[in-house]
Amino acid sequence: MLRVIGLLLLIPLFDAVLLVALATGIIYPIPPLVVVALVVLTALIGMLLVRAEGRATLQAIQRKLASGEVPTDELIDGGLLIAAGAFFLTPGLVTDFVGLLLAVPLTRYPIRAATRRWVVRPYIDAKTGGFASGQVYIGGFPNEGGQATGSDGPAGPGGPSGGSPSGSGFDADDATDVDFEERDGN
Repeated sequence: MLRVIGLLLLIPLFDAVLLVALATGIIYPIPPLVVVALVVLTALIGMLLVRAEGRATLQAIQRKLASGEVPTDELIDGGLLIAAGAFFLTPGLVTDFVGLLLAVPLTRYPIRAATRRWVVRPYIDAKTGGFASGQVYIGGFPNEGGQATGSDGPAGPGGPSGGSPSGSGFDADDATDVDFEERDGN
């Protein structure tokens, strides 16, 4: 989490360095007014793109809810579009580029998949103990598996399992020795 915050704090620093380098002509001689106009123009175009994509995402959410489905992808898209709008509102070319990556559907889909995998699922698993994603531990008690294997453990050939080599406590030979008596209805 601290790495993400550090990265988010570095983006405005890169923006400031790029704007100063462009305005002073270190990278390429561009007049400062052109740099300012470029920043304003990219922000305006980006906000129009976010607005259009936001409307399409809201309509998709409404369609899914009307059909009784859960709009998980659309909600993640909505969150990414909110982040894109914040990046477009921050003046700078680097933030506008990041906002453009989040706003365009072609680049938003892999970002949405990565967000679902590395942010949403771990959060939901932490809150539900793994039940939401199916990552539930179903193998008994956590330390039980290490003791039941091997020949020197308590469930080995002289242990309490009755001689079962697998340590499961059930021997098929013992099960066949059981005699069942038939009883009449009395």
